[in-house]
Amino acid sequence: MKLGLVRHAETTAAAGSCYGRTDVSVPADATRAIAERIGPSLAAGIELVSSPLQRCELLAQAIAALRPELPLRVDPRIAEMDFGAWEGLDWRSIARAEFEAWTGAFADARAGGHGESTRQFMGRVGEAFDAWRAAGRDALWITHAGVIRTVWLLRDGLRCAERADQWPSQPIAFGECVVVEEARGTEMSRRDMFGS
Repeated sequence: MKLGLVRHAETTAAAGSCYGRTDVSVPADATRAIAERIGPSLAAGIELVSSPLQRCELLAQAIAALRPELPLRVDPRIAEMDFGAWEGLDWRSIARAEFEAWTGAFADARAGGHGESTRQFMGRVGEAFDAWRAAGRDALWITHAGVIRTVWLLRDGLRCAERADQWPSQPIAFGECVVVEEARGTEMSRRDMFGS
């Protein structure tokens, strides 16, 4: 059983800005290019699931237009983390003391003062991940870098990152697709998610 995770296209947000739950737009041509690369080669029977934020939902709709036989649903549990008062700010402009207070109590401090804690964020993504496992079918999530990193931790049995150094730091490119498999609990080549 496979779960594909695709990060949305690069957004129109200023480089270096924090836009977790902010509903920023994406260029149509970038979204279309990702859909045309991914959609035609998807194996039959995969369920498409999208974050409700437009940067993901527009990509999911573009894939669904190419593959109308694949069911598509929107799941708010796979939206990006809410960074509270930091939303829309340049990451470099966030006061060092605020950022350190968050990373120092990483599991339960609320990002940006009133956003989500890591425990809350991982909890809701974990609910979606558990539902995918219980459903017993392949799925492709159109989602965000934070959700993809959370799935990596969940796959490895970590339900909450208690410390900031437990959070995966591997870069995830816009439009990148990674695949995890339930049976072995290992990351696979993206080729394995797609039909021949």
